[in-house]
Amino acid sequence: MSEKNRQGKRTAREKLAAEREKQKSRDQRRRALIVGATVVCVLGLAAVIGVVAANAGKDDGSDAAGPVVAPSGAQGKDSLAIPVGKESAKSTLTIWEDFRCPACKGFELAYRDTVHELTESGQLKVEYHLATIIDGNMRGTGSRTSANAAACAQDAGKFTPYHDVLYDNQPSETDDAFADEDKLLDLAGKVDGLDTTLFQECVKNGKHNSWVEKSNKAFQSGGFSGTPTVLLDGKNIYQDQSMTPAKLKQMVEDANK
Repeated sequence: MSEKNRQGKRTAREKLAAEREKQKSRDQRRRALIVGATVVCVLGLAAVIGVVAANAGKDDGSDAAGPVVAPSGAQGKDSLAIPVGKESAKSTLTIWEDFRCPACKGFELAYRDTVHELTESGQLKVEYHLATIIDGNMRGTGSRTSANAAACAQDAGKFTPYHDVLYDNQPSETDDAFADEDKLLDLAGKVDGLDTTLFQECVKNGKHNSWVEKSNKAFQSGGFSGTPTVLLDGKNIYQDQSMTPAKLKQMVEDANK
């Protein structure tokens, strides 16, 4: 091979090597840009989530916080759970809910009959925890005001029927109708024996408002993703896509065998 040919091949190899280095550098810069953009997106998403979490449960109410007064019969840590069912039940369903929450209404209407059947038969105990996240996300005070009214109904021994009435008459998520105390008192007329002077005073005075706010803070610090959060003996069954009322009933019945 002539010197000229060898020089030509060497030059070609050098050009190819140089081009490979350039391409390698371009690839590295492109990967760096992609990673950088991904980090920015993740941080941006985290900021949005942080804002939502920070606002969740905050409302426009300017009432000064009063003493924390738990409703009659409240149980659990800091007396934040309203119990329904027999203490001897082998299974416990823990529900975190917001009376303004459409998904809570969806769960309630789908599972209500099954839950009532299981509690009345002594197989299931339900612990209701009240939250106010829609007040924070949509603004208003309807979550808190209706939760206070439900706590007042608990004082009167009428929590379950009033709980059902609230969901049966839930306004749209953007409508803060439950902030109207007269609306909540009108709904109490649908429950036999609830619309008493004592109940009316409890609702109008916001007797349990501070308790509701404390319950919402417990929800915020509990690491839950939203309402409803439904736990059967500590297991989140609301996230189980295969869950049905029939499956819940079978699980509870199996636990009671």
